[in-house]
Amino acid sequence: MAEAALNGARSEDVDGVEARLLRARDAGPDDLLWAHGLLLGTPENFGYMSGGMKDFLDRTFYPVEGKILSLPYAVFISAGNDGTMALAAIRRIANGYPFKEVQAPIIAAGELTAEHLNGCRELGLAMALGLEMDLF
Repeated sequence: MAEAALNGARSEDVDGVEARLLRARDAGPDDLLWAHGLLLGTPENFGYMSGGMKDFLDRTFYPVEGKILSLPYAVFISAGNDGTMALAAIRRIANGYPFKEVQAPIIAAGELTAEHLNGCRELGLAMALGLEMDLF
């Protein structure tokens, strides 16, 4: 899912937007301060976001507090259940940063399909184009 979103963001239809893919454990406050937009992807674990995603959000919150005014973001989740609790937890934390949700989430419940991957590609493309056109 993350690779599909990255491929969308790096589409030939996009100019002037740099996109990179980082694992939650490898990302930090400087990455958030660098970013103009953010796609958060996680598996659903026990009805919640991954421990890695939670750790990333915990580690970066205070170092960037007051330095981010309204970072546009969207979410994609690979869910064994329905993904709603993982999404709710991410949204609750994202509001504190503050991040601004600018696209509907992609929740791949059950088996990952070509439709889910295409949705992630479109999510990445839409985020990149929105940033390029200064919509967010």
